[in-house]
Amino acid sequence: MNQEIANSVLKTGTSILAIVCKDGAVMGADRRVTAGNIVLSKDTPKVRRINDYLVVSFCGQAADALLSEKVIAAELRLKELKTKIRPTVKEAANLIGMMYYRNIRSPSMIPHIVGSLVAGFNEDGTTEVYTIEPAGGTYPVTDYDANFGSGMPFILGLLERQWKPDLTVKEGVELAVEALKSSTQRDTASGNGIDVFTITKDGIKQAISQKITPTYH
Repeated sequence: MNQEIANSVLKTGTSILAIVCKDGAVMGADRRVTAGNIVLSKDTPKVRRINDYLVVSFCGQAADALLSEKVIAAELRLKELKTKIRPTVKEAANLIGMMYYRNIRSPSMIPHIVGSLVAGFNEDGTTEVYTIEPAGGTYPVTDYDANFGSGMPFILGLLERQWKPDLTVKEGVELAVEALKSSTQRDTASGNGIDVFTITKDGIKQAISQKITPTYH
């Protein structure tokens, strides 16, 4: 199973990232969807707003990511209705991690391969970020992460040098754009557009929605 996951890391053609800031968090991704060396879609947002307080980005198999988005939203709503309490970001992340853990271990000809970044704000105004590996492991992010997307090496290389503990959300948006641009310039599976969201006590907002189009000279 570990070898299957290791092999799939090379197939998770995407660039996703999350950055922790002193006044919130930032999450971003590219828009390209690939099948091997073919570009299937040039305009697929990979950062998905699940509800009013949670946003999730996906890397991995496209069909699994789309289905996961729907199931996550439904499960969190059911949990809220049953308990009469809105789940915390930590509870939501652990629920998603459990889903991935079960999915990848269910007998199947094609295993469920999805990695995710989760960010949101709690009712007390605090923001949290988690990374969930394809096998279901769920870990808090205290600085930045790019999960297992194919653009991860390029993103982490830039963030390693430029992230700082006192980074503001405004600065985080600018840094996210630069990291995604770096990735789309070097990773053939990433590109065509950039989406960046901010997560603060005031809510979730889309700060950047930008297409990358070829220019000929």
